[in-house]
Amino acid sequence: MKFKLVSQFQPTGDQPQAIEKLTDNLKKNEKHQVLLGVTGSGKTFTMANVIRNIQRPTLVISHNKTLAAQLYQEFRDFFPNNAVCYFVSYYDYYQPEAYIPQTDTYIEKEAEINEEIDKLRLAATTNLLTRKDVIVVASVSCIYNLGSPVEYGKFVLELRKGVKVELKDILVRLTDLQYIRNDYEFRRGTFRVRGNSIDLFPAYVDFGIRIDVSDIVNYIHKFDPLTGSTIKPLEATVIYPAKHYMTDPRTYNDAFAQIRFDLNKRVTELKSQNKLLEAQRMMQRTNFDLEMIKEVEYVNGIENYSIYFDGRKPGQPPYTLIDYFDQASKDWLLIVDESHITIPQVRGMYNGDQSRKQMLIDYGFRLPSAKDNRPLRFDEFMKKTHQIIYMSATPNDYELSLASENKEGIVEQLIRPTGLIDPMITVKPTTGQINDLINQIKKRIKKNQRILITTLTKRMAEELSNYLEEKNIKVTYLHSDIATLDRQVVLDNLRQGEIDVVVGINLLREGLDLPEVALVVILDADKEGFLRSRSALIQTMGRAARNIDAEVIMYADTVTKSMKGAINEVRRRRKIQLAYNKKHNITPKGIQKAIRAKLVEDKKEEEKNLTIDSLIQFSKKDVLLPDERIDLNKKLRKAMKEAAQNLDFETAIHLREQIKKIQSK
Repeated sequence: MKFKLVSQFQPTGDQPQAIEKLTDNLKKNEKHQVLLGVTGSGKTFTMANVIRNIQRPTLVISHNKTLAAQLYQEFRDFFPNNAVCYFVSYYDYYQPEAYIPQTDTYIEKEAEINEEIDKLRLAATTNLLTRKDVIVVASVSCIYNLGSPVEYGKFVLELRKGVKVELKDILVRLTDLQYIRNDYEFRRGTFRVRGNSIDLFPAYVDFGIRIDVSDIVNYIHKFDPLTGSTIKPLEATVIYPAKHYMTDPRTYNDAFAQIRFDLNKRVTELKSQNKLLEAQRMMQRTNFDLEMIKEVEYVNGIENYSIYFDGRKPGQPPYTLIDYFDQASKDWLLIVDESHITIPQVRGMYNGDQSRKQMLIDYGFRLPSAKDNRPLRFDEFMKKTHQIIYMSATPNDYELSLASENKEGIVEQLIRPTGLIDPMITVKPTTGQINDLINQIKKRIKKNQRILITTLTKRMAEELSNYLEEKNIKVTYLHSDIATLDRQVVLDNLRQGEIDVVVGINLLREGLDLPEVALVVILDADKEGFLRSRSALIQTMGRAARNIDAEVIMYADTVTKSMKGAINEVRRRRKIQLAYNKKHNITPKGIQKAIRAKLVEDKKEEEKNLTIDSLIQFSKKDVLLPDERIDLNKKLRKAMKEAAQNLDFETAIHLREQIKKIQSK
């Protein structure tokens, strides 16, 4: 199928020229381009039009899961009839395998896999091997070892109505594909047998497949796993593996021989260094893994032996999602979202991984082959790509230098479809800043507008929130200690008016789409550094760019180089936007955007706040970790204040004494 863009909107403003330039450059085989698009200018819509024009498989890389999810939803809406996929790390919780020699502590790999995300990952690779109209929105996890697409593509079971085959042969083949027989609980990645009928739940789709077999395949049905009702009959089906890491038993003899050769070599090295414990550990662990692979064709940590089964040589780059794109098309397109953050992330992945693996190798936990189960180095990543569009409101010098080799390589998109212009910027002294801040907040609240405040530290964010709360302002803070799903709840509450002010640090930047925010306040704007760099300041200012009354206030005693650069760039953009509006007689309009349904429902109030009795019981533990003590103190103080406000002074005194005991421990 071809990419078919579905949208009620038409390109407006400077979107048409951006689409035309980007498309022409791709057709001319220009490798690097930059789309410098301001916040709210519709960069995603522009890229959707480019994909529709060039008709190529496309990989979109974002720097975190949340923004990747937003992009996935947007592209899925633009291309409802095509394969739009989501590929991010499938761990809800991940503790990598590691060893700390100082304390002789071995940390085993521990992970909680999100089944839904695992399904979406498998769907992405399956689509890439079976069709051309594929868009995959991924995080930087796409540069990690995934297993060979050739091996994955070999392990398929093709069934066709009327083909001669025995039931037991199908069952054996499904087991080879890492599907598990489970006659009691029918879930993704399992199959069950009832008489001559097999019910299979493929790992990468939401429906089941029912296969009836005597000496031939009598029928194949797609059915609803919940109700069991038939959706539609099929003439044929192709079943792909339940896991990405597949090993061919026919290669075991060669692979096992090489592993044992490397094992004996490594054990000899360790013994020569008088590391007898490490040598014994190496021998024991590797032999156990080999026995497991031989018996069940899988073991936890099998990816550390991938080099032997993939046929790679030491040092060769691993197979990643990018190799699946190469299988689909030799001229696929890469779009790097928020490139000023994503590119440095890709560049930094390799070294940290190698440092951890080297420690495991030195102390006999892994063979040296473990180092080849790794993310791509940055140079390997760039060699594997074909044509790249870097998308950002603040691209780095690196992307700009690559794109500037082409005369038309830097494409600007500064005009918003709504005619909104970049916010006014005011720099104010820090003297009396809190009183002035409160006055500014109250003015905005009267207009039913929202406020974002950025600080430099978590402590400052929390203390400012507490102070504003004492002034009867509906406020909360947002930083990395807040759970990922809870962050979205906080932002939804801000948009709905349950909260008027959010105080944050580095989370109030790229990708936040908050049309109700009219005022952005930047405290300590003159403290040079990562959080107050030119690009960080521009990104933070952009959070106010979706409101018609947008304003940014910086509190600073001096104007730094970063501040000056950011202010000048925003003023340059404002000048272009105002001139465009005047020329085309455009009156700016505010954005109306629906609030998406919450990813999870709020927990019940009684689950959020522990009872006083349970708090006191918890405080009597013999050992309290520092973070537990801080958290418990906060909850006890809150309970103490509530008790005092309710005139329950006896409980308040009891809680106060408990707080003193905790502090004295």
